Amino acid sequence: MPLLLGVNIDHVATLRQARYARTPDSPNAEPSPLDAGRDALAGGADSLTLHVRGDRRHMQDADAFLIRREIPLPLNLELGVTDEMIALALKLRPEYACFVPESREEITTEGGLDVRGGFDRVRMAVARLQDAGIKVSLFIDPDVAQVEAAAETCAEMIELHTGCFANAAGADSETELRRLIDAASNGHAAAMRVNAGHGLNYQNLTRLWPVPHLAELNIGHSIVSRAMRVGMTAAVREMKNLMTTYPG
Repeated sequence: MPLLLGVNIDHVATLRQARYARTPDSPNAEPSPLDAGRDALAGGADSLTLHVRGDRRHMQDADAFLIRREIPLPLNLELGVTDEMIALALKLRPEYACFVPESREEITTEGGLDVRGGFDRVRMAVARLQDAGIKVSLFIDPDVAQVEAAAETCAEMIELHTGCFANAAGADSETELRRLIDAASNGHAAAMRVNAGHGLNYQNLTRLWPVPHLAELNIGHSIVSRAMRVGMTAAVREMKNLMTTYPG
């Protein structure tokens, strides 16, 4: 199976909110996450990812429902493990939901969800979405104990946090790569789909190729940044072309 690309368009909404935080539904509010999603589709995106945060700092509820209605791609909703966000997911009914940790102080999601430490809460959240027919992923650090805990929740997927790998250099890079290899191998052995994301870009992507069993990469900031030079459709197409070299 070819490696799939989920394009995260949160940063398009971040730029819009810089000017239109109080009027995101205005017809003049730009750039448009909906247009970005359409352009990503034209570039070959396999799914769209968006994160409605508790503080609504970028994506708004209305964005999620509009994109869900207008763009014929599977939608992956990132969300915190809260009753409010679970209720939103149950109304939105995306194909996929990925539980992530949330902190109001962070600029973007940093680090994986502590599934082991919050097991009962996470397991209940997974079950609620699965009962509605939504497939669930858990965004976790490449730690075997967290992979095992994720499997025990009965989530269908894990998304391995690649931020430390992306930021590492020298010997640390090899250490982080080994962590990802071990985590992916254990996730696959537990019959979970293995995705990955965070910090991946056009320069470091192929360094990830020794990691086995990857099904999908979720990439946002790098693609949106590249889109400022070449447009979203071309930026997505370039990333997809790079991904064809993944050996599987």
